[in-house]
Amino acid sequence: MSSETVIHAKDLCKYYNVYETPSDRLKQLIFRQRRFFTPVEAVKDVDVEIFRGETFGIVGRNGSGKSTLLQLICGTILPSIGSLDVRGKVSALLELGTGFNPEFTGRDNVYLSGSIMGLTDEQVDSRFQEIADFADIGSFIEQPVKNYSSGMYARLAFAVAINVDADILIVDEVLSVGDEAFQRKCFARIHQLKESGCTILFVSHAAGTILELCDRAMLMDRGECLLVGPPKSIVALYQRMIFAPSEERERIRNEILEIRNGVTQWPDETPASEINGKTQLAIRSTRDDRDRARFDEGLVPQSTTEYVPRGCHIENPNILDLDGSQVNVLLSGQQYAYVYDVRFATAARRVRIGMLVKTISGYEIGGLASHPVGSEIANVNEGRRIRVRFRFRAALNPAVYFMNAGVMGDIAGEEGYLHRILDAVMFRVQFVESNCVTGLVDFSGLPFCVLETTPDGGQTIDE
Repeated sequence: MSSETVIHAKDLCKYYNVYETPSDRLKQLIFRQRRFFTPVEAVKDVDVEIFRGETFGIVGRNGSGKSTLLQLICGTILPSIGSLDVRGKVSALLELGTGFNPEFTGRDNVYLSGSIMGLTDEQVDSRFQEIADFADIGSFIEQPVKNYSSGMYARLAFAVAINVDADILIVDEVLSVGDEAFQRKCFARIHQLKESGCTILFVSHAAGTILELCDRAMLMDRGECLLVGPPKSIVALYQRMIFAPSEERERIRNEILEIRNGVTQWPDETPASEINGKTQLAIRSTRDDRDRARFDEGLVPQSTTEYVPRGCHIENPNILDLDGSQVNVLLSGQQYAYVYDVRFATAARRVRIGMLVKTISGYEIGGLASHPVGSEIANVNEGRRIRVRFRFRAALNPAVYFMNAGVMGDIAGEEGYLHRILDAVMFRVQFVESNCVTGLVDFSGLPFCVLETTPDGGQTIDE
């Protein structure tokens, strides 16, 4: 993150005139000296600086002014009072359908959006296939978007927004639309944009997403910026305010303003109990399916990314139950095995093999390596094939998760990845009625790992 300011709002306000009847609007045009409306402050006296390369979260209740502030930054509406300086090209994902002509086809809207963002037809031509592949809506790309579902709208809108070389990307809740695999695909791309130095403004009611993605966050209420600070503290205060009894909210709001004004100090601790457990996806299933693990063909990750192999290759990653059947819908608290093969095309030294579990938004819950640093497999011969079996207990609350697979070894005297697959496997943890876990992880179980060579290979290594 750079110290260069790309968005600077000073005393920023946006007022709307609300008329009780249409005739009051007409009266106002005729009798300008009198007031026939009630002014409503959608955004009030916002002062904020956002820096280049920063991922900035905005939280607040519905009607707090978040979307209006984003529209001001995008330039789709003008401020009533104050100043706003935005430096760089802005690409925005606001409410569904913004910027799309419903009578145009998906293809036509891609070119329309590209022209609005300053791209030539030739530039859109060169990016169209990548946009279509990411949206993955098939032949619907040639259909009018008025026929699209909300999920298809979101797919195409996001695919366009990330392919216009914007300096600032604005995302307003639209990623909550669509299936889990596409959400993960979007979050993976957001992480790539973040690493490339793009400034990202992210609005979400999902507290966990703000915690995982953002460098700083802002709490808005009644059009005001109550506080800007570390996401952990901002989310805690936000949750405290929205879940408080109605008679307590004003007092909590005033306490937050006292923190902003320096009257009181920042809270030292974030009450995790107010955050965890409220950000998980609702997992729906029939009662008949709740007592067994199974394989769902629709749970296929769309965000799988492979590193370039360097002498070895990971093959066939999947999850097995204790009977050896492939599964990806798991029961919380039960044991499974994450299995894949590693084929060594060349000899390797100091080899370690690992796995990692992540949420939809890419938050790394935890992982495991076959060996600690300093106790690696000293040598693996050319042509050797190793089957990796990480036994684990599904000690997770109901949600959708993703698994990485990786092989590390000696590369020019330093440890590096010989091969790695990100989001190699996608799985869902199913609800069970006896589940007593709160938050995200059940700490009552520990995973362990078994490495097995092929039948002609020799020894088995238990960890």
